[in-house]
Amino acid sequence: MNGKTVLGIVFANIHEEALDSLTAMRTMGSVPFCSRFRLIDFPLSNMVESGVTKIGVVTNANFQSLMDHVGTGKPWDLSRKTDGLYLLPPFSIGSASMWGNRIDAIYGNMNFLHQSNQTYVLMSDCNNVLSVDYSKLFNAHEESGADITILGVKGKMPKNIGSVLSFDKVDADGRIREMSLDKGGDDEAFYSCNIMIMKKYLLETLVTSAHSKNEISFQRSIIMANVNNLKIHAYDATDSFVGTIDSVQSYYDISMSILEKENRQKLFSSPISTKERDDMPTIYGTDSKLTNSLVADGCIIDGTVENCIIFKGVKVGKGAVVKNSILMQDTVVGESAKVNCVIADKNVSIKNNAELSGADTFPICLTKNTRI
Repeated sequence: MNGKTVLGIVFANIHEEALDSLTAMRTMGSVPFCSRFRLIDFPLSNMVESGVTKIGVVTNANFQSLMDHVGTGKPWDLSRKTDGLYLLPPFSIGSASMWGNRIDAIYGNMNFLHQSNQTYVLMSDCNNVLSVDYSKLFNAHEESGADITILGVKGKMPKNIGSVLSFDKVDADGRIREMSLDKGGDDEAFYSCNIMIMKKYLLETLVTSAHSKNEISFQRSIIMANVNNLKIHAYDATDSFVGTIDSVQSYYDISMSILEKENRQKLFSSPISTKERDDMPTIYGTDSKLTNSLVADGCIIDGTVENCIIFKGVKVGKGAVVKNSILMQDTVVGESAKVNCVIADKNVSIKNNAELSGADTFPICLTKNTRI
């Protein structure tokens, strides 16, 4: 697998409704994660580490923070004279409308596909936190002779993002014989992560046909409708670290799981690149106490921090106790404040002596610039 063979497509806005409190002013792809990253860093890094050198990022709305983060693609070695990173905002010839669905988004960027010389297209959403070697997916796709290969994992089905495929019957060679959409229940299922690879001409043909019929569901109208007409295979990535974000709760749970050493080793088994903000080292006060936490640089910690994920520029005042929480960039926790099971977006300020407590099963989510 190399850059001359595979074109990457990343959907930065898909499933934003699942994180409405964190995506009100940003795309899903630019949601902060794990003290220093954004969600888009994971599909971009996995693609680049697997040899993909041309990637188009499909955007829809609220993409200013995304543009600021990805820039020219330099952190991922995508600032190139040939190929590289392309931002694909919702503008096409004769119109300037927002994408209504995945089919519209791909059809609206058909010129980008036509002008690309790659043979295959690898597509990914941004709501999966994962570390997967896509070259193995590509090799499995070629060796099986499949028309479409979809990456999937075994676990509880995501519930709040809609249009999730489950593979109900899979042959020993990986070919999917039966699948369903938005399967209910809490039982374990083999479900799609919406990461798939196919030949470019096939994608163009399928999307053009579906668009001409005003179809709106990529999964139903293109994947499910062709399960008997095309060879559609599943690639099981269960052994890799894959966390599917379908709600604020799952965002919190997946974030907290990274505090476990085994999960960190799996997730960062290959490099994950991001835009760096140069800052001073974190300063720990003489009375500070830190337990099982991830802390970025540029912070000032004078209180107690336990089982937390702390982003750049966070300040925790003297006597403050912060537990089981995610504090994003430039959040300030006042002196003697008590914070437990809270997700604080950027620039949140919690005053002195304030007490704020959620629960592991229901974390409190504070939106950007909140003052408490």
